[in-house]
Amino acid sequence: MYAVLETGSKQYRVTAGDKLEIERLETEAGKPVTFDRVLLVNNDGKLSVGAPTVTGATVTADVVEHKRGEKKLTFKMKRRKGYHKTIGHRQELTVVKITSINA
Repeated sequence: MYAVLETGSKQYRVTAGDKLEIERLETEAGKPVTFDRVLLVNNDGKLSVGAPTVTGATVTADVVEHKRGEKKLTFKMKRRKGYHKTIGHRQELTVVKITSINA
């Protein structure tokens, strides 16, 4: 059984027991979280596709930890002007472990 859920404007295909790195959630580490934006559920070959979401379907997960992603560097430069600038960004992430899919 697997499901496709949407969180943080991204879509993830998950099964029970998966670990995901998603955008930062406001839930404390060790607490459960429920995702209700489930777009698709496959239950042993029986496919349920939502329009846009599957009614009554939820995905339950436990928050494992909060962390920061790797640093992404951007370099800007304008030739012959002496202008150059380096910009860095680190995404705030939450690691969750999927516990169950309720269809």
